[in-house]
Amino acid sequence: MDATPMTNLLIVAGVLALSFALRTSRLRLLRKAGALGILGATFLAFYFFTNSVAAGVVGVLLWFLLPWVELLTRIRRLRLPIGKTLEREAPPGHSRFPELNELTREIEDEGFEYVADSGWDWDGMHQFYRLFYHGENREQASICLTEQDGMAWASLALTTRDRRGTTYRTTNLPFSSPMKMPPDICLRQAPDAESFASLLETHRHWMNGLAFLPEHLVAEDPDQLTGLIEQETGRQIRHNLDTGLIKPGEAAGTFRYSWRGLVYLYCQLVKDMVRMS
Repeated sequence: MDATPMTNLLIVAGVLALSFALRTSRLRLLRKAGALGILGATFLAFYFFTNSVAAGVVGVLLWFLLPWVELLTRIRRLRLPIGKTLEREAPPGHSRFPELNELTREIEDEGFEYVADSGWDWDGMHQFYRLFYHGENREQASICLTEQDGMAWASLALTTRDRRGTTYRTTNLPFSSPMKMPPDICLRQAPDAESFASLLETHRHWMNGLAFLPEHLVAEDPDQLTGLIEQETGRQIRHNLDTGLIKPGEAAGTFRYSWRGLVYLYCQLVKDMVRMS
């Protein structure tokens, strides 16, 4: 006996309810099961409506095509500056960044000294940086608040530079980079680091594994840290221009994503969807 439309609707609703409940779990495995459940509910909805397995598969694939809406409507029109200067600015208020003072204390408790507050704007996206430096261990730490389209997220990063010109950076930012990193910047993501101390342990374990001694590392001038961020951003932009992921914009001093760059960015977004599900 065929199931009635109401039965089909209840099945889909039940799978969705279970999936959203699993998504609230603190266990990563259960959260991933919840994400798979949402895909399963989508398949069932399309299948029950059309009685076609192929339609169910198409319904699931639509989730992975959603990023193209953003890529084709907003990202394709973006025109970003090739050169940008970090400027000193006042820290955001408590309503915008309530964790700032607590994160600052965590970093200073590990022996880092405050250096500066600065920020820049990128076509509707604002980034605030608070920079720190540990002179004895030759490590740079930063707090970054990114605000864009009504959304905001904070991240921490630790940076070490060796005398050969290579930069080593560990960050708890869970998102993939929207552009390729140049060869002289090695990035390690640790999104599961729940505190600055945990992130610092991950970074130092990495450096110890590379057998770095203090004399192998560059002793930075704290007053030049903002300039180093600008230089690294400039190198990343030039590297992506060379690889064809971005190209010069119509106005002088700007760049935009090429079609090849949009495909690369799509792959990064899908990778994040799978990893963070």
